Amino acid sequence: MSNIEMIRAAATRLEGHARRTPMLGSPFLDEIAGRRVLIKPECLQHTGSFKYRGGRSAVSALDPEVRANGVIAYSSGNHAQGVALAAREHGVPAVIIMPADAPRMKIDNTRALGAEVVLYDRVNGESREAIGDTLKAERNLTLIRPYDDPQVIAGQGTAGLEIAAQAAEMGVTAGDVLVCCGGGGLTSGIAMALEADAPGLRARPCEPQGFDDTKRSLASGQIETNKSQSGNICDAILTPAPGQITFPIMHRLCGPGIAVTEDECLHAMALAFQRLKLVAEPGGAVALAAALFHPDEIEGDAVVCVISGGNVDADLYQRALTAYGGVT
Repeated sequence: MSNIEMIRAAATRLEGHARRTPMLGSPFLDEIAGRRVLIKPECLQHTGSFKYRGGRSAVSALDPEVRANGVIAYSSGNHAQGVALAAREHGVPAVIIMPADAPRMKIDNTRALGAEVVLYDRVNGESREAIGDTLKAERNLTLIRPYDDPQVIAGQGTAGLEIAAQAAEMGVTAGDVLVCCGGGGLTSGIAMALEADAPGLRARPCEPQGFDDTKRSLASGQIETNKSQSGNICDAILTPAPGQITFPIMHRLCGPGIAVTEDECLHAMALAFQRLKLVAEPGGAVALAAALFHPDEIEGDAVVCVISGGNVDADLYQRALTAYGGVT
């Protein structure tokens, strides 16, 4: 299980490699939300998402002899790129299993980072885990799981250490921290970091409507699953269920989940561009959408939200700007 000591150790290994992303604000967004909004833009992280933190943490923690054989991961794109870059930086092979319907840019970027990409059909139920198990055994690769991996969680938790320090510097010591949530690696990592360094801040998982397994799991007290793994523009955070490692952490530390619509995500993407000049992908914008459009579900005079990624195809980004940004 991950813990705060692992998060601090990961922060040491990531120093000089992961970016310390800033904490931003906008009076325009404050007005919409009805409270102060602080934004942690992990879309500015290497590979365009927070996933580099976990990928670098996990790869760097491996025994050098084990790491030399190579690593394998499965991902719709952001974890793929994070692991691919971390493997390249360590000079080891990487095999990434990606859904065939993932955004083309994410597939292309993963290949450009030197990884071997293996595509699978998630729409018709092909199992990425089965493919991964076969390749792992054949090539003696080490699996880097996208969220249910202690060292991945520890790496994602380094964002929480930064949030705690930056929020304090800006005079915010109490309130909700909204986190885009798929399997819960980022949410649980941030929650543990806040427990240690900013106990007045509370992590809140944010998800797309219809794929709000973590919200429902927190409400019921047991792991709930999604009926589908596709069919929403928030591809980066569509997972079957919270992780076996991440859920107990979130259940202990997190506040209730918040679910947002696709249109709210598109609107948040356009506002991030207009007011902050940030590019957010749909799944990376769910926390900002929750902050702006679900104020009654949030507590406190200030709210922190993480933009978890910015790897969006041009056509989908244009859709957001055309609908809500006045750009044609």
